[in-house]
Amino acid sequence: MAPRPLLRQALARVALMLALPMAQAAPSASVDELRLQPFANAPVWKDQDLVAPVAIVDDRGRKVQLAQPPQRIVSLLPSLTESTCALGLCERLVGVDRYSDWPASVKKLPVVGGGLDPSVESVVALKPDVVLLSDASKAAERLQALGLKVVALDVKSKADIHRVLGTLGQLLGVPQAQGADRVWHALESGIDAVVRDLPERTRHSRVYFEVSRGPYAAGPQSFIGETLTQLGVDNVVPAELGPFPRLSPEFLLRAQPDVIMLGNRSMQAATSYPGWHNLQAVKAGRVCVFTDEESYAIVRPGPRMAQAAALMARCLADKAPGKAAVAR
Repeated sequence: MAPRPLLRQALARVALMLALPMAQAAPSASVDELRLQPFANAPVWKDQDLVAPVAIVDDRGRKVQLAQPPQRIVSLLPSLTESTCALGLCERLVGVDRYSDWPASVKKLPVVGGGLDPSVESVVALKPDVVLLSDASKAAERLQALGLKVVALDVKSKADIHRVLGTLGQLLGVPQAQGADRVWHALESGIDAVVRDLPERTRHSRVYFEVSRGPYAAGPQSFIGETLTQLGVDNVVPAELGPFPRLSPEFLLRAQPDVIMLGNRSMQAATSYPGWHNLQAVKAGRVCVFTDEESYAIVRPGPRMAQAAALMARCLADKAPGKAAVAR
């Protein structure tokens, strides 16, 4: 079965979604506080601040040059939509893909279709200076053939986040210190604060995170898996299976995780897996079902990952059985 729209990009090259900056978070920052903080420290740029010529190399190895930073931007990835806003240039967005929903202001922008299957005619009609998209998108060549500047960026891991933020900031003319570095340090500070608040009893809990019906799981090499590692838990998915492997339902029965994390849409179908009700985590109620809004934050690899970490930490604090129970 094909992945649901929520995670289509995550499972097609994991080019998902760079997100928002997190303001410096206090050790006791809650999920709600992290949700409200993202744009608190975003700089306000004047037109004369960002006028120099720019040249970048995107993740296809293509060099993109502009006489000045783009004034009209179409973004076909929610991560790049949010990252543009995080860098303080949300007002330059003139169109977005159908999944871009954060910050709320972007919901007022023209929608040009999906990130992998946009309406080329709608994009062209907006007369963008640049189009931001995933390098998994098949629309890049068509848009370039019509004379548009296209920048393809891909995020698979946390290490990619800072790099892509830097590339995007360079394209937009935003100084590194006020742009990519500011957002990255805020992300790291937010996650560190979440980790400090975690109860000790959650450490080394064995966790299974299902990203989509299949089941498709988040492996240790994925950005979700890397966040779980930072939270001090053990992923039941072996690293050699890759970042987002498709597993058999029998795998879960053999693994018997202590805690199961699922997006809401995934959960609705997961209960039909053979043997699902025989899982000890299910019997004990150690299953976290994230809402759609929470899932969007978790599956977009970017600065909003501090909020994602807080959501997963809340699950662990509520559901992890403790050291005695997890001992094998």
